[in-house]
Amino acid sequence: MSATPMRQFALQGAAVILVLSLAWPYFGWNAAALPWLETSLAIGLVAGTLATLSRQPWWWRVIHAGFMPLVYATQGLAIDPGWFLLAFFLLLLIYRGALSGQVPLYLSNKPTVTALGELLVERGPCRFLDLGSGIGSTTVPLADALPEHHFTGYENAPLTWAIGWLLRVGRPNIRWRWDDLWVAPLGEYDVVYAFLSPAPMPRLWEKVQAEMRPGSLFISNSFPVPGAVPSRVIEVDCTPARILYCYER
Repeated sequence: MSATPMRQFALQGAAVILVLSLAWPYFGWNAAALPWLETSLAIGLVAGTLATLSRQPWWWRVIHAGFMPLVYATQGLAIDPGWFLLAFFLLLLIYRGALSGQVPLYLSNKPTVTALGELLVERGPCRFLDLGSGIGSTTVPLADALPEHHFTGYENAPLTWAIGWLLRVGRPNIRWRWDDLWVAPLGEYDVVYAFLSPAPMPRLWEKVQAEMRPGSLFISNSFPVPGAVPSRVIEVDCTPARILYCYER
């Protein structure tokens, strides 16, 4: 089972149905109230086991195991439902990419930006594309340091895009796009940078091979392309450690 959101919902739902289909008849037959604490723990155990058997990443196993017990614990706090709705919309505005493409919000740190800047200096003035540019943690400092280069950022989460749009004001060498990274015309750029997740890398590599011109450079932060050998690997000296995988076209 892959780690798509709908399949994760299905896995958690299967655990709920399995446990309740056994618990309700048993306690109903004995005319006893369903012990919700024990039931939520059982659902968490089953969900965590199913996630392990289906070889989900470790973080999904933790989420599945802890989800229903946390739901039980939270309902006892008597929090107004409106706060949950507000939290949902705020998270959607920031982490839309995690839901639609399994791409969470990652911010490039200063040492990584410095390493990218050194790479761009080596290549000379060029057109740089940041796929999933967040709030501009990469494009904004690079645009300040390298005014002769041109930078474009693609971001599809509304709130992070809005923050990045404000930060790029006064920087004429930045173009800020609210759009899906899959529609970006990679052939228009000399350097394409991505800090995404392992999930989209195979599909993105296909797009890179189909669209990027010979002599251009694709850089992936932290997540290598499966089955492809990078032409250069840069280990950024920072905490947590970052590796830039560079693929010459």
